[in-house]
Amino acid sequence: MEAFKKLTGIVAPVDRVNVDTDAIIPKQFLKRIERTGFGQFLFYEWRFDEEGRDNPAFEMNKPRYQGASVLISRANFGCGSSREHAPWAIMDYGFRVVIAPSFADIFYNNCFKNGILPLKLSEEQVEDLFQRTAAHEGYQLNVDLENNTLSDDYGLEIKFQLDEHRRQFLLLGLDDIGLTLQHADEIAAYEERHAAKLFA
Repeated sequence: MEAFKKLTGIVAPVDRVNVDTDAIIPKQFLKRIERTGFGQFLFYEWRFDEEGRDNPAFEMNKPRYQGASVLISRANFGCGSSREHAPWAIMDYGFRVVIAPSFADIFYNNCFKNGILPLKLSEEQVEDLFQRTAAHEGYQLNVDLENNTLSDDYGLEIKFQLDEHRRQFLLLGLDDIGLTLQHADEIAAYEERHAAKLFA
């Protein structure tokens, strides 16, 4: 997993509450067994019309948001089913940061396991980000996980809070398996000792 330390990226808005995982990645696209390739189906029913053409009414389809790596949305983002494909689709599309006032617990945890930084900010702070994104074409945020700060070129500076264990997961680029493998030598030594006792 790629380590996350600092990112400067264009912000794209999805101005909706209760964005569930079926909206993030609809169930008909869950047939793949790899973690990649899901980005093309992200928000599929909102991004495309019935003929599969871009829906110009959907915010993310506007040219000003192309290449975005920071997603902002409203409360209870990632609710619904527990499918891990939702963060896979977000990551594969190119987002590394998702900002919302609140997240569904399972989705929130899955983000950290897949190299995505989910940031919980207050309703007022998120509204301010929506206003800034609308006011400045190509609006960018600077996300500094080493110093727990969020800033822009227009005077914004927010100090955010994050569980230190999860923060370290991202800073070191570790998932659960990677965390275990940090102790590979100790595990191997234990197995050797245990095997020796079994066959003594």
